[in-house]
Amino acid sequence: MSRIRIALIEDHDLTRVGIRTALMQKEEIEVVGEAANAAEGLKMLKTLQPDIAIVDIGLPDKDGIELTRELKSTNGAELRTKVLILTLRDNKEAVLAAFAAGADSYCMKDIKFDNLLEAVRVTYNGNAWIDPAIARIVLQQAQQNPAKQDAVSLNTKNNLNNSESGETQEHIDPYILTERELEVLQLIVEGCSNAVIAERLYITVGTVKTHVRNILNKLCADDRTQAAVRALRSGLVG
Repeated sequence: MSRIRIALIEDHDLTRVGIRTALMQKEEIEVVGEAANAAEGLKMLKTLQPDIAIVDIGLPDKDGIELTRELKSTNGAELRTKVLILTLRDNKEAVLAAFAAGADSYCMKDIKFDNLLEAVRVTYNGNAWIDPAIARIVLQQAQQNPAKQDAVSLNTKNNLNNSESGETQEHIDPYILTERELEVLQLIVEGCSNAVIAERLYITVGTVKTHVRNILNKLCADDRTQAAVRALRSGLVG
């Protein structure tokens, strides 16, 4: 089984060492590099091309959002690094700016280690992991400013930005999903894994997978991220 190659870009030595030490306890993860500022970090990412870059938003020379934007602008076929923003900021402006810059996932620094591992796995598999507190901010933005959704849509693996199409809000019949499917969809938007959804709803992981498959089919979505964005845009969850 291939290991998840991770690079850390964090200026606080204690935090960086703590994250590295925790991640290295898992055989499936390999920490391939570290940097304490954006300049060194960007150079490292282009050289090492890790699967995931865990980036602090508050770097000394350039913030993590700008680093993400620069990385994604050069992230061609030869460079597929995904970005997981790790930060203390939970204000709306920082969250939306990070996703607009192309961040794949967004976690708070007070996240539990098990949840960070889940975020890493979900991000590695091509989906967005959004801290529940962050998901609420994105949802509020979707409800308050539907016309601006294209400017802040989640630029994940499948890049759902529809700004050129002129779409402002998708209409999806709320009755297309069952009550249970709506519950599962809400938890998907909050960034929950299948295992967490199963635990929350007292059902098996197999049943969750069936619900997720039905949700993707009904929403004509390619993956969980696309389903979450369409749910936010249409107001299916809230």
